[in-house]
Amino acid sequence: MAAVAAADPPAAVAFQGAPGAYSHQAVRELFPDAAALPCAAFEDAIEAVQSGRAGRAVIPIENSLHGRVADIHFLLPESGLAIIAEHFVRVRHCLLGIGEQRALSTVMSHPQALGQVRNRLRSWGIEPISFFDTAAAAAAVAGAGDASVGAIASALAGELYGLNVFAQGIEDADHNTTRFVVLAREGITPPPGTPTMTSLNFEVRNVPAALFKALGGFATNGVNITKLESYLRDGSFSAAEFYAEIVGAPADIGVARAMEELAFHTKWVKVLGVYPQARARE
Repeated sequence: MAAVAAADPPAAVAFQGAPGAYSHQAVRELFPDAAALPCAAFEDAIEAVQSGRAGRAVIPIENSLHGRVADIHFLLPESGLAIIAEHFVRVRHCLLGIGEQRALSTVMSHPQALGQVRNRLRSWGIEPISFFDTAAAAAAVAGAGDASVGAIASALAGELYGLNVFAQGIEDADHNTTRFVVLAREGITPPPGTPTMTSLNFEVRNVPAALFKALGGFATNGVNITKLESYLRDGSFSAAEFYAEIVGAPADIGVARAMEELAFHTKWVKVLGVYPQARARE
């Protein structure tokens, strides 16, 4: 896969994980004709775009059951890349292994996946073991040949690594969905009239009611904030940085006014991307 991607880097799409990961599935759904480039870590997938080894990267940002994907709120602002699209993948976990299901005592998978099936595993009396990637866990199980160890991964991973599918759709809720964003070196401007999202981050001033004042313009201008998360950086407890997503584009009058007020009440504001909605937020 790496060799195919290297033959035409601008058309390649990087993702984190082994072949068969859910990020790989997202790439196939978004760009069925593109060469998918597997990367060991999120940083590696981002670096592939930064260095020109891939034209785009597909990165998971949040899951409907398990929340935010770890470290993404740091990696996106620091990457220097722009968000150009979003995509939702309905995650259907499979219990994979060799031999028979009754032989399983432990299963390996990414912590996000284990968190999404924890109730089912508890009911089966199977112990979860964290692994760095869902598909890589499936590959490890196939290579080890131990019938007592299984994996939680996609049906695609089971197919690729020749594992038995003991159960499908074992996630704890039938709405289990992961949202991905597509990153590129240059941003885009969605066509006029396109339902649009804007992702941004900012740092509030260390004064009373700083966040209330910073976000007031979105309320008064009727701009819907669909996501707002805070985090601390560099060991400082004096002021928080925020990652936010809003419905609309900076070119919209209401959004422009809200962004102007946001800038007045914060230390800095950075727009991370303006992109079409893949799913309505209203």
